Amino acid sequence: MTWSEMQPLLTQGTYDTLYMVLWSTLVTVLGGLPIGILLVLTDKGGLLQNQPLNKVLGVIVNIGRSLPFIILLIFLIPVTTAVVGTFIGPTAMIVPLAIGAVPFFARLVETAVREVDHGLIEAVESMGGGIPTLVGKVLLPQALPSLVAGVTTTVITLVGYSAMAGAVGGEGLGSKAITYGFQRFETGFMIATVVVLIALVTVIQLLGDGVVRLLARRGRTA
Repeated sequence: MTWSEMQPLLTQGTYDTLYMVLWSTLVTVLGGLPIGILLVLTDKGGLLQNQPLNKVLGVIVNIGRSLPFIILLIFLIPVTTAVVGTFIGPTAMIVPLAIGAVPFFARLVETAVREVDHGLIEAVESMGGGIPTLVGKVLLPQALPSLVAGVTTTVITLVGYSAMAGAVGGEGLGSKAITYGFQRFETGFMIATVVVLIALVTVIQLLGDGVVRLLARRGRTA
């Protein structure tokens, strides 16, 4: 396979991968952020202390994190079909990608929020600040660099998940690698796909690290 033949396939595969990853990241953040914060607030000593709810959330998150993505992908085919109308294509893959990543990101959020100086939390409580004030004025701003690092890690994980999704009807670079690289024995195309994936992950990591450093620098000068 010549470069002129590979280029449109790689371009389309990259576009489909970015489409899946970006939308599933958005859903993951919207779902995982409140769960991670709830895991902290409902824990022992938290403002919303509720041990039964905390344990239920913890079990759900642990189960979600323990399932291999390829198994979860197949298991969720009926759910994906019910939500999107099909389980094939990049739009359909957003459903299992997000569901698979939410528990992972929720734990990262929990870890980031727990790192916030407890003295700041006590100060807000002593001044009568409620949950919205605590979360919006203290927890999220103070944990922001760690949260951005968590989002970066999650995006990279989703890139890997999206490649696996190519095995069961998803599009993207993973699908192109299987169809043209593996099944047609095009070693050159397979190598090119791997190089593009490595470049994609590297760019994401560099961007994430840059934002984290910028936020940390602003925090020190604030």
